[in-house]
Amino acid sequence: MMPFVNLLYNFYNSVTFWQYRSILYLLDMPRQITDIKEFLLTARRKDAKSVKIKKNAENVKFKIRCSKYLYTLVVGDVTKAEKLKQSLPPGLQVKELK
Repeated sequence: MMPFVNLLYNFYNSVTFWQYRSILYLLDMPRQITDIKEFLLTARRKDAKSVKIKKNAENVKFKIRCSKYLYTLVVGDVTKAEKLKQSLPPGLQVKELK
């Protein structure tokens, strides 16, 4: 048992701040969703905290913050985006960004 503990101790001491930060970044990488049904299922999950809506000239981006990942859906049609916004769960915090 002692060699295993010693191995863990050496690993944690050898990891620098930047290596640790890059490991955390890889765990928190964003994911892109291409299907609207999959997006709505993700929005209804228990760990979904908030939705940010970013409007551009050519598309609308929906970003869902969950516990592990940030999920993004890009919608090119404005009318579909409005319908999608209305069909979001009522308990979810919605924030519109310009």
